[in-house]
Amino acid sequence: MKKIMMIGYGAMAKAVIARLPEGVEVGWILARAAHHAAIAEAFGGRVQALTHPEQCLQRPDLVLECASQQAVAEFGEAVLQRGWPLALISTGALADAALQQRLQQVCRRHHGQLIVLSGAVAGMDGLASAREGGLESVTYQASKSPASWRGSPAEQLIDLDAVREAQVFFEGSAREAARLFPANANVAATIALNGLGMDATRVRLQVDPATRRNTHRLQVCGDFGEFHIELSGTPLASNPKTSTLAALSAVQACRRLVDGGFIA
Repeated sequence: MKKIMMIGYGAMAKAVIARLPEGVEVGWILARAAHHAAIAEAFGGRVQALTHPEQCLQRPDLVLECASQQAVAEFGEAVLQRGWPLALISTGALADAALQQRLQQVCRRHHGQLIVLSGAVAGMDGLASAREGGLESVTYQASKSPASWRGSPAEQLIDLDAVREAQVFFEGSAREAARLFPANANVAATIALNGLGMDATRVRLQVDPATRRNTHRLQVCGDFGEFHIELSGTPLASNPKTSTLAALSAVQACRRLVDGGFIA
């Protein structure tokens, strides 16, 4: 039986836990102390609730971050210093160049493993392959409902209550998008990490009152040729800012544990 540590106990983490493949179980959940009673009740004491990775005295087969960019910054180094493999959903944290460099250095020094999950988008294997031949441009557009943008800086850029048709409210680099929209723009960071990087990857963010789905459009050009991907995903019912596919990418990472996909 493979044992994983979850970082976070919100909508994303619960969706992943509910879908864990046979042969994988949660051993530890790193979460704020306010969640510990709920964790104890939900798992009947079978899962240890933690507030810091140092409280875990065993080695998880995988540490799965399903919390936030802040959690990556707060706990990422502590996980990797122990030589544990760390899989990230909140890839936008790596828009902080200093943090990315520290995590990479810790990986090299302590033989840790930092895994960037594909999250809510498809085609990252093809994008990474195309990069090897030379990329000319990578453009990503996210289109989501007004509800998916609430609580974000979009509210200062556009009147979400008054919008009547699809409208782009942000254009910039993947680094800017990931920093300004941490709960919505992890896809931009994931694409950048697999392609041209944070500063050269172009991002457009759009609100569409006619949709209930999160639509991701990716256009890639390079020496290999070009490709276009459009993915229309269903948000998690419990959190419209999060795509169901993002949760499933974390589940698939756990499945690779039992299928032999990870070598830790």
